[in-house]
Amino acid sequence: MTFLARSLAATTRAALFSLLCGTFVAPIHAIAEPLPALGAALSQTSVSGLSSGAFMAGQLEIAHAENIVGAGIVAGGPFACAESPMTRLFPYWATGVAQNALQAAQSCMQTTLGEPDPEKLIARARSLADDEKIDPLSALARHNIYLYTGDKDSTVSRPVVEAAKRFYELAGVPKTNISYIEGDGGHAFITEQGGAACGLSETPYVSDCDYQQARAILGWIYGPLEPAASSPTGEFVVFQQAEFTEDGEGFADEGVVYIPSSCRNAPGCRVHVALHGCQQSRARVGGAFIKETGFAELADTNRLIVLFPQVASSAVNPQGCWDWWGYTGLDYLGKDAPQISALWGMVERLAKTPAAEASPHQE
Repeated sequence: MTFLARSLAATTRAALFSLLCGTFVAPIHAIAEPLPALGAALSQTSVSGLSSGAFMAGQLEIAHAENIVGAGIVAGGPFACAESPMTRLFPYWATGVAQNALQAAQSCMQTTLGEPDPEKLIARARSLADDEKIDPLSALARHNIYLYTGDKDSTVSRPVVEAAKRFYELAGVPKTNISYIEGDGGHAFITEQGGAACGLSETPYVSDCDYQQARAILGWIYGPLEPAASSPTGEFVVFQQAEFTEDGEGFADEGVVYIPSSCRNAPGCRVHVALHGCQQSRARVGGAFIKETGFAELADTNRLIVLFPQVASSAVNPQGCWDWWGYTGLDYLGKDAPQISALWGMVERLAKTPAAEASPHQE
């Protein structure tokens, strides 16, 4: 059983326990440094992620499509893939999240129950847009979308990523704005050097396949990039996530943001939100996803702030996955969804006009 499937199975068990006992396990937040206001360009925000981070990247992008300009989906599927129709008919968390978890594992990772249906999923997205829970889908027409599926990925099957591509096409993203790559690798974020051997799907879920995936993502979204710095020269700042979240929303106490010196000194930098996968948080793999994926080196030379939010493990989410099946609540797809709301709050903080800041705590 894969790590993501184990997390889904644990959610199902917790949901049944909750149904019987009426309990919900919530993380405990600690005090840390505040996330700084840097005057970032809100309307130039982008997002990417691996695995559960890829599913959440799509959710954040589509919810805030009017301010986000593109997304990188690595080993992820289409928007709302895990939401069972029965969950909307009978919206009770304990039973609904169990149904969603089953659909996630058997239709949005493997395809035992059949491949995702992009036509049905785009209809669901249109319904959410009509209810103003997400931005109008017409905003997606200007987005640049990067999708990647590894040839040795046995966790999220290729047809699921293909379904994400079809979803974006149905949403109005021009085919010329979509980069769909069937490449090397297992279930991992791909690098030119650093991480595990190419083809492995194991900790830290960063693999050396002689391919600069961070550059490929950012270059597709923003256009031609300056060469990366030889090593990061900015700051990896550890910040407090608790002020953006509430108990039960799944976040770790601290997140990390990479701030180039040019973004400290002058406003207008763009923000890229980089979302780790299951079992890939800072608590699990240290700085591997944050420091070995190549985002920081590109940020230094291209005026990019890179936000690395962090999810915590819990009884309902033991593998530390982002919520793409409803473990924080069944309304997990819209702007007001707990994790989407918190993530966007972090982006909005970075976009605020700078004020006098205390010296940040560096990782």
